[in-house]
Amino acid sequence: MSAELLLNVTPSETRVALIENGVLQEVHIERQAKHGLVGNIYIGKISRVLPGMQAAFVDIGLDKAAFLHASDIVQRDASDIEMKVSAVKDIRLLVHEGQYLLVQVVKDPLGTKGARLTTDITLPSRYLVFMPGSPHVGVSQRIESEEERQRLKDIVSSCLDDDNGGFIVRTAAEGACEIELVQDARFLKQLWSKIQKRKQKHRKEAMLYEDLTLAFRILRDFVGSDLERVRVDSKLTYQALHAFTEEFVPTMTPKLEYYPGERPVFDLFDVENEIQRALDRKVPLKSGGYLIIDQTEAMTTIDVNTGAFVGHRNLEETIFNTNIEATQAIARQLRLRNLGGIIIIDFIDMQSEEHQKRVLHSLEVALARDKTKTNIHGFSALGLVEMTRKRTRESLEHVLCTECPVCDGRGTLKTVETVCFEILREIVRVNRAYAADKFTVYASPAVKDALINDEYHSMAELEVFIGKQISVVIEPQYTQEQFDVVMM
Repeated sequence: MSAELLLNVTPSETRVALIENGVLQEVHIERQAKHGLVGNIYIGKISRVLPGMQAAFVDIGLDKAAFLHASDIVQRDASDIEMKVSAVKDIRLLVHEGQYLLVQVVKDPLGTKGARLTTDITLPSRYLVFMPGSPHVGVSQRIESEEERQRLKDIVSSCLDDDNGGFIVRTAAEGACEIELVQDARFLKQLWSKIQKRKQKHRKEAMLYEDLTLAFRILRDFVGSDLERVRVDSKLTYQALHAFTEEFVPTMTPKLEYYPGERPVFDLFDVENEIQRALDRKVPLKSGGYLIIDQTEAMTTIDVNTGAFVGHRNLEETIFNTNIEATQAIARQLRLRNLGGIIIIDFIDMQSEEHQKRVLHSLEVALARDKTKTNIHGFSALGLVEMTRKRTRESLEHVLCTECPVCDGRGTLKTVETVCFEILREIVRVNRAYAADKFTVYASPAVKDALINDEYHSMAELEVFIGKQISVVIEPQYTQEQFDVVMM
């Protein structure tokens, strides 16, 4: 499988596209004004403790207070052995208002929710993750060879000292030499000592460590993957990334490539159009079927339909083939749109249990390439597939779009007819409450046309009923649902 990264860098925005086999799979966007917070380390002040929620709000210098749950507070006893907080039932025993804590952001602010925090600090590098205060060495489960696991564990264990810090060996470390691992460990220890010194200097809420920007973070996270090349359209960013990779990720340096072409880098694989299509509700399938994807506050729903696909053999086979094709499209759309949380997939109903198993297996295989953690819970009694996907950043739609000011996010508007009847009822209500000589209605052009044409008889009858004149005036700035009834 061939894969490459495209980096489009401007002073205000960085965009990264992951292309696999010529098809866009992931889009990462970071704007300078809204820099992601995941991985940042802060000194935070407990502003409020909520025993009913087993949580606390922490002021870390952002607009919204961050959220710290009791399960994310790690306490250590005298022997420095981690004591999970589940043993302590009351958050009031762990923290108190006004207390200062060293915390790390694990989830960006999403919608109305503030950032999520943990006191379990971790510092990642290309091969290792440093865990201050936890003198243990763990190895990624994805490294299967027992011999390699033991080799890595022995090397990293030799790097442990009295600083009470442990390491997790990342998947990318498989096959790495001893020198590289030791360099990583040394770098992380130096970084932690710098953070400790900054902590001593600050007496109030402050940021002590900021995670790498998107361009550097992407390269760090894609170490060990089958990338063919990384194209960067900014000379300055290319030079900075070149220096970064030479020092920290030498294997990535030959893959870096400066793109000076006149044609925008995102036009190479039709990325711009693909991003536009990723904002649509409807996703067409090659066979003629389609998906409908709806993002709501609670969950994301995906509906599969056969559409124009009629098949060749029989109905059951047609349904099965559409569902199999849909699994590939769903897996891609989840990555591309960065959908997280609860996801409900409504496949076309299948009678055969064998078909259900094969569709489920196809979905699992398609999601295997997704680096974000997913859990599939199989078919429910209603024939729905329930799954979850870890959510750490905003979805593509939430990054690029905002709520419609006309419908306030409902996605629908009242019909002109409905608004006309509302106006007529409002006139009757106002007439009963107040004494007026005549009424003037201010409404949108479409509503005015309807009132003086389609609803002319209703207006005339109302004038006779209340015994007062009614005039309609166009207000061009009004949306279809807006109107005013003014007494004269």
